[in-house]
Amino acid sequence: MTQSQFQSRSLSQYLLDTSDLHRRSAEASLDAAMDQALDLLVTALKNRLPVLVCGNGGSMADAQHIAGELVARFRLERQGLPVIALGTNAAALTAWSNDYDYPSAYAREVEAFGRPGGVLIAITTSGNSPNVVAAAEKARALGLSVVAMTGAGGGKMAALSDALLAVPSKDTPRIQEVHIALYHFLCEQVELRCA
Repeated sequence: MTQSQFQSRSLSQYLLDTSDLHRRSAEASLDAAMDQALDLLVTALKNRLPVLVCGNGGSMADAQHIAGELVARFRLERQGLPVIALGTNAAALTAWSNDYDYPSAYAREVEAFGRPGGVLIAITTSGNSPNVVAAAEKARALGLSVVAMTGAGGGKMAALSDALLAVPSKDTPRIQEVHIALYHFLCEQVELRCA
């Protein structure tokens, strides 16, 4: 879209565009990937194995949102679940990034907190964010499963994931809007199965 197209559209059109991508996502047959993701997550959480979540920018906020819903509660009263949003320890993140590099910072946290049989939820709209890809590579090397939430095609994350939730779009804000619906469903179902 051009700048003038953004300026001339109404809230109603914006919401219709968003609902269209939700519809296309529903038609994209994400059910099998979601079922696989839920099986991996529930198995790990029932065994008290940590679930790690990471992303950049808005996807980092999504990672924290997921962790918040599962550590605290989504809808049901239940025991807290061991879910950690990576990158939230500013001292560790900046120490590692300063002394080594930023792209490997999440991988370092996966090394610290990941356990075989655990799960990494990797959120990247492009599927190619270097630090998220590095975290997924480290997770696989350590015996964690990887659930990826991406945009169309999945990028590099497609080959690294055990369950790929790829929204059929290349438009970052729209992908993030659908990611919220996906992880709210995920949180709801994990909570029901772990309660």
